[in-house]
This record gives sequence, structure tokens and C-alpha cells, in this order.
Amino acid sequence: MSTHRLSVKEKSAYALGDTASNLFFQTFMFYLMFFYTDVFGISAAAAGTMLAVTRLWDTFNDPIMGIIADRTKTRWGKFRPYLLWGAIPFGIIGVAVFTTPDFSPEGKLIYAYITYTLMMMVYTFVNIPYSALMGVITPDSIERTSVSSYRFVGTFSGGLIIQFFTTPLVKKLGGDNPAVGYQWTMAVFAIAAAVMFFITFAGTKERVIPKQSKRTPLKSDLKDLMTNKPWLILFFVGIFTLSYVSIRNGSILYYFKYYAQREDLANWFMISGTGANLLGVFATHWLSERFGKGRLYCILMIGSALMLAGFYFIPPSNLGLLFTVNIISALLAGPTAPLVWAMYADCADYSEWKNGRRATGLIFSAATFAQKAGWTVGGALVGWILASYGYQANMEQSADSIAGIRLMMSVYPAIGAILAAACFSFYPLREPLMAQITKELDERSDS
Repeated sequence: MSTHRLSVKEKSAYALGDTASNLFFQTFMFYLMFFYTDVFGISAAAAGTMLAVTRLWDTFNDPIMGIIADRTKTRWGKFRPYLLWGAIPFGIIGVAVFTTPDFSPEGKLIYAYITYTLMMMVYTFVNIPYSALMGVITPDSIERTSVSSYRFVGTFSGGLIIQFFTTPLVKKLGGDNPAVGYQWTMAVFAIAAAVMFFITFAGTKERVIPKQSKRTPLKSDLKDLMTNKPWLILFFVGIFTLSYVSIRNGSILYYFKYYAQREDLANWFMISGTGANLLGVFATHWLSERFGKGRLYCILMIGSALMLAGFYFIPPSNLGLLFTVNIISALLAGPTAPLVWAMYADCADYSEWKNGRRATGLIFSAATFAQKAGWTVGGALVGWILASYGYQANMEQSADSIAGIRLMMSVYPAIGAILAAACFSFYPLREPLMAQITKELDERSDS
């Protein structure tokens, strides 16, 4: 059986696609709620509801985009062309999201609904095919774990870029006007993202071609998906994981501004966590070979949950301990994302092995559906929890509001992490079975 090794150059080109996506995705995760409440000028409850409505709509676009991508045929392949077509609209609409118009509060809310809905649609247009590309860039399960590790180096590198540069750029480009600062900062990120998408398009190749001469009926694809037990487990893992990540990341700026009263340290706190995530990603391939993907995921997620829960009891004056616990939790969580995405590619192999049909785009779009469902729940909960505890922007917070912010930084995310680990304990695609599946699919393609 051939090894299907990929060059470092191609893996790096693929990874840049996620760096590009995360120049916006990570900005949404860390800064968007804070931008809407403290800069743009809408209430936490209204922002939470807006994110829930727009992301819910967007979540259901993902499988549709996956179905379209699976049925795309061009000289560049099924998935790569969308990186070329979507790069510039992605950047333009991303800047519009962080533009503050001189409208009434109601007008601003309508503007936020429209621009954020368009942003999520173009994000889907680019990111679903990009994710599915990992399933066809190589047929080798072990090599996919390596590609996934590169991808999440790109992911967390994008996070580091926005955490290092967003606040300084907002201040430099906007001066005393943060609204102008955010708009121009996102314009810088938009140009960088478009260039990176073009590099990913040019630097990768689709190699896994399903052995089927006729188009698979959509009904059969959906039936295969809903009877794919490994994918169903990953579906719930994605919901719980993105929910807890969204809640915690969305609360960091509030925690340091209103509770720790050290707003100047918020970016360094984010950077320390993302840097630890990145170190964890580098260890993914080595750890997965020794422990197996499923078992490793459970161990790491439980450890991270314990660190998150312990965070609640640390006084804000003990900055050394705050940063240490954050780094340990992030280091443990780092390998979990590349593990999960590599396993989505395994689910596509499993479906083809079991049913004789492959729908890589649908499987990855349905995976992103789960991720966005979790992101929807978590993002909306940040606004709703803040509102339920009486949060008022740019004012001294009540004891109840501070309590809510502390819980969002610790206990609530820990619960989500434990639920994700519990789901993963049922994951059936262990290494011996994947080796058998890879071998048999390889034999079929040669016959």
C-alpha cells in the first residue's frame, strides 16, 4: 500500500487557509460581543439574540454548501475553487461587520443582522469546501492527522495574530475613536486573509477521487450520514466543545475590564492561552500515535475541564496563578481540535467503506454544522448570561454581574468540556479498524 506522503510545502499551504479564516473567526470569538456592546452600541441581550438568529440560519446553510461542493466539477477539483471565488467577498463583508454606521439604535441592530448574516454565508461558502479539502488531499489516515496538525498550527497562528495586533492596531488606526480603529484593523486582516486563501488554492491538490461513475442521490448521502455512528458522536462533541470555547473566549475582555480591572492584560492572557494551544498542536501527532485519537481526546479534555473549574477559585490579584492555570488548560486542549478534524476525514472513509459511497463535502459540512451550532449556543449565551446577571456596558458592575462573568470564565466552560469527553468515550473508530478500512479502500481503488 502506498504511503501518500505530502510535502511540508503543501501542508503549509493548506494550513494558511485556516490562518486566513481565523483572522475573522477568532476575532468574532474574542472581540465581537465586546465590540457590539461597548463600541458599536447595542445591548448584550440584543447582541446575544442577533448572534443566535443569524448563526442558526447560517448553521443550516452548511449541509447545503457541502452538497453543492460534492457535486461541483471543475478543472481545479471540487473544493479548491471556492477558495479562489470567495476570498475577496470574504474580506469585504468582514470589514462591513466591524463598521459602525451613524444610525439609530434600531438601525444599528438591523445593520448588524444584515452584515453578520452575509458574513456567515460567505464564511460557509469558503470554509466548508476548505474543510472538506482535507478529506481528499490524501487517503492516508495517519497522514491526515499530520495535515490536521498543520491546519491547527495555522488556526492558532491566526489567533495569535489577532491577539497580538487587534488592540494595538485599533488604538493606532483609530486614535480616540475605537469604531474607526476596528474598521481599519479589519481591513488590514481582510487583505492578509485574501492573499492566504489564494496561496492555499494554488498550493494544494485533490487526490482522493471516489470510484463511482454516476452521481449519488442526495437521499442516499443523507441516509449514509445519519447512520454513520462515528460522525453522530463527533456531531455532539462539536456542539459541546464550541459552546464552551465560545462562552469562555467571549468573556475574557469582560473579566479583565470589570473584575480583574486590568484590561491591559486581556490580550496577554489570550496570547498565553493560544501559545499553549499551539504547543499542544505540535505534540498531536506524537501523542496520537502512542495513545490513539479517541482515548487521547478524553484524557486531555477532562484535564482541561479540571483546570477550567479551578479557575473560579483564583483571586484576580494572583495574576501568576491565573496565567499558569490558563496555560495548562490551553496546553491540554491544544491537540483536541486537530484530533477531531482528522477523525471527520476518517468518518468519510468509514462511510465509503461501509456503503460504497463517499460524500466528503457533506460529512465535513455537517461537521461544521455541529461546530457552528455550538458556536451559536455559546455566542448567544454570552450575551444572554451577561443580561441575566444585570450587565451594563461601560459602567461599574454589580456583584451579580461580576459573578456571572466569573462563572463564564470557569464553571460553565468546564461543564461543556466534560460533556464533550463523555460523548467521545463511545467513539468506535479506533486505530486497528481504521488501518483495516484504509487497506481495503486502497485495494478497491487499485482493482
